[in-house]
Amino acid sequence: MNFRPRRPPPVEINLAPLIDIVFLLLIFFMVSTTFKDDARLRVQLPHAQGEDVPAQEQAMIRIVIDRAGRFFIDDREVIDPRLSTLVKILTERRGEDRSLPVLIQADAATPHQAVMSAMDAASQAGLSRIAFAANRAEDAAP
Repeated sequence: MNFRPRRPPPVEINLAPLIDIVFLLLIFFMVSTTFKDDARLRVQLPHAQGEDVPAQEQAMIRIVIDRAGRFFIDDREVIDPRLSTLVKILTERRGEDRSLPVLIQADAATPHQAVMSAMDAASQAGLSRIAFAANRAEDAAP
């Protein structure tokens, strides 16, 4: 006679249904995700010759000027385009970081005065690292 207590078989959790659900959720989120379109404002950039500057993954202030001379700072339209208003917005946007770079994306048909106003506003806001966006001259359509 064997009086040893019988041990129940070890309990195992079936992970296959859990893995199926995780993959279904992953596929759902990949399909339903919308990505930020960096160039919502369509401007036709001027063409320039020179070296390509590598894109940096850092914070920056982006000023877009369309062909009508309207200003957009970080995708928000500036209703009052006076220099004092631009300086105030740029000062608030930069906070304490005076080394924050400014990227000016002006349409090729933008009035030069609008670009100069953006440069003056950045300078008066204490921002000295100003860059301009342009298309390469080789990429220009004939």
